[in-house]
Amino acid sequence: MTSGFDILPLAVALLIGIAAVGSCIGIGIVGSKLLEGTARQPELKDTLQTQFFLIAGVTDGAFIIATGIGLWFATANPFGG
Repeated sequence: MTSGFDILPLAVALLIGIAAVGSCIGIGIVGSKLLEGTARQPELKDTLQTQFFLIAGVTDGAFIIATGIGLWFATANPFGG
């Protein structure tokens, strides 16, 4: 028995959208702190930049995983019959 309203597309859109917004905000904050730290301690630029790219990669990884799960739900629909 199915109802006329399927909530799966809305759930997938929210999953991907919230992950994207969180990732963008997180990378923006970390980027601003990178610039601030580089301005305060220019000799630590290489170390700070390495740490920034590691953190940006982990943050983007969470968004990519959420996108993959969302697309999996959209195509396979593991909750439906």
